[in-house]
Amino acid sequence: MSRLPPFVLKKDNLAALWLEAKQAETEWTERRRQIEDEMLATERTEWAGYKVRLTARDNWKIDGDKLQEVAEARGLTAHLGQLFRWKPEVNMALWKAAAPAITDVLSEAITVTPGRASFSITKDGN
Repeated sequence: MSRLPPFVLKKDNLAALWLEAKQAETEWTERRRQIEDEMLATERTEWAGYKVRLTARDNWKIDGDKLQEVAEARGLTAHLGQLFRWKPEVNMALWKAAAPAITDVLSEAITVTPGRASFSITKDGN
């Protein structure tokens, strides 16, 4: 990715540049999706010397509690470990409220790494 020249990245215009980039990103994402939709509407795999491979997948969302209820009610609990991956997630509100005697022990199984900061910038008056 090319970097902006240092003279453009002055502290007094970073927020304005971010808003401009975010708007451009939104517009380019929409444009890319329109192009992808057009490509999906055809059955072509080549355009002017470019080979295109399209892969479409369904997104599956599992209600873990309901899944366990249904499996238990129908005697299928033994199959859950084979058919599904269980991904524990921290309930941060309850974690912070829990006793250190509990969280200190459970922390041995948790690795925390810094995430990317999210930004929300608005122009004064908006």
